Amino acid sequence: ARPTLAGLALTSSLRVRRMAWWSRTRVVYAIGRNYVAHAHELNNPVPKAPFWFIKPASSIIGSGTPHQLAPGATDTHHELELGVVIGRRATRVKAADAMAHVGGYCLALDMTDRG
Repeated sequence: ARPTLAGLALTSSLRVRRMAWWSRTRVVYAIGRNYVAHAHELNNPVPKAPFWFIKPASSIIGSGTPHQLAPGATDTHHELELGVVIGRRATRVKAADAMAHVGGYCLALDMTDRG
């Protein structure tokens, strides 16, 4: 059996509540090292600005859905994140107009193996 946390098997993925939007999601945009303490915790240099990275839509699983750790996972960490759901297509949006594209918010549990 693979390791579990609180009875749920885990992997490097986002866990979100079941909502209509996630079934249409093609990609998850994420921000890394957006606070100094986190960069220090990972023994990484503090960047001048946070960086963006992506996770595939396949990294999203519904709330309560068990998911196994990746083979060889030895040091899995979790972080509760605030997810911002973009509700309509947006390209080169001005900061003043950005909130018009936000469709809602969600909680996401980001699982990462640091081993």
